[in-house]
Amino acid sequence: MVDVGEKPDSQRVAIASGKILMQPETLRRIRQGDAKKGDVIGIARIAAIQAAKKTADLIPLCHPLMLSRVAVDFELIDLAKPDASGGASAQAAVQCTATVEVTGKTGVEMEALTAVQIGLLTIYDMCKAVDRAMTMTDIQLLEKHGGKSGSFRRG
Repeated sequence: MVDVGEKPDSQRVAIASGKILMQPETLRRIRQGDAKKGDVIGIARIAAIQAAKKTADLIPLCHPLMLSRVAVDFELIDLAKPDASGGASAQAAVQCTATVEVTGKTGVEMEALTAVQIGLLTIYDMCKAVDRAMTMTDIQLLEKHGGKSGSFRRG
């Protein structure tokens, strides 16, 4: 692990996002609460929060942090995607955005990214019986603030 002992504490925030692509019927089941395993979004939110708190247990050399805030939001998205013939084929997605905050000596980018990935994996697990072709994509850090390196915002 990197020695952060001499660094001063500062307020740090990271925001990450990603999405899971799926068939429209899968999104309909999520939206209406018809998934066999239960409330997909509610359970995915809890999984994402737990993942942020457990990041140091999952990723070697990450510092364990006392997080002060983890917020996870989901957006249900209906998409239209061009198919091979030039027409549109139906596609849908759920976007996950995680915001993680701490006052400490190191940033929370890994915690935000881990929250997003585990939230999306939970959606996959809960819906795989009806849609094994779901694809997680665009997992990325959107913003980070605080610390010696300052702020970052994806352009």
